[in-house]
Amino acid sequence: MFSRRLIPSTAALIAFEAAARLGGFRAAALELNQTQGAISRQVAQLEGQLGVVLFERVRQRVVLTPAGRFLAEQARDALGRIAQAAAQTIAFAGGGGTLDLAILPTFGARWLIPRMGGFFTRHRDISVNFSTRVRPFNLRAEGIDAAIMSVDPGSTGLICHRFFGEELVPVAAPALVARLGLHQPADLARATLLQQETRPTAWGHWFAAQGLAADPHQPVLVFEQFLLVIRAAVAGLGCALVPGILVADELADGSLCRLPGLAGQDGGGYHLVYPAEKERYAPLVAFRDWLLAEAGGNGNTSVTD
Repeated sequence: MFSRRLIPSTAALIAFEAAARLGGFRAAALELNQTQGAISRQVAQLEGQLGVVLFERVRQRVVLTPAGRFLAEQARDALGRIAQAAAQTIAFAGGGGTLDLAILPTFGARWLIPRMGGFFTRHRDISVNFSTRVRPFNLRAEGIDAAIMSVDPGSTGLICHRFFGEELVPVAAPALVARLGLHQPADLARATLLQQETRPTAWGHWFAAQGLAADPHQPVLVFEQFLLVIRAAVAGLGCALVPGILVADELADGSLCRLPGLAGQDGGGYHLVYPAEKERYAPLVAFRDWLLAEAGGNGNTSVTD
């Protein structure tokens, strides 16, 4: 529980933030359509409440003190979050809003973004702010409304829709296949393996599914993103094990070919994850319904209490 005595008025914080950002009371007064005296009084009120000097008066100028610089940064962040929260609260009533969405970079580039035109055609009043994440993270702490993840994070208070399973297929450049004679699953032991860093067991599981033992001394190149794994495979650097939906274009144009052997299952997939309290947030509802329909109604939903 916070102490109400220490919470400044919003008006005082707005006046102080504007004066700090613009470098003076006069500029802040012009921006906020107030008098310079009103800005000065609100800043003085804030200084009195906190018991610290926020501005030094130097030759008819005001200069932030160290405490003032600290508070200016914090106030700007807090006011921004309050404004964002107000906009999102209004969006619960429907009729537009903004969705902050974190996505897997390769899945976003190869599957999601090319389809987003259909979403925006239906929902012209919704904006989406995209960011990328490779590993699980704390949505609430980072202010993200929803994320597309490769695993169900299983964290408390999250809703998770698994909308795609994942089939990992072995691929390589045709020239590499010809040079190394990769005609049977066992032949891949002669090649360098390309691996995405969050899937360290994928190749081991694939070899086991073929009835083969993985060689722990086999050369492996590790990449942060599947997009880099795919580009390395096209360049002939080795054999890649990647989700089939991410290499459809390369398989179609012949820059990669499917290698012999069964597809692998590494327990992954694609999940839309969001905090339970956002379940009725209108932009998220619109995106969730569109995404699940676009994915063909696949998958299932889980809620972690």
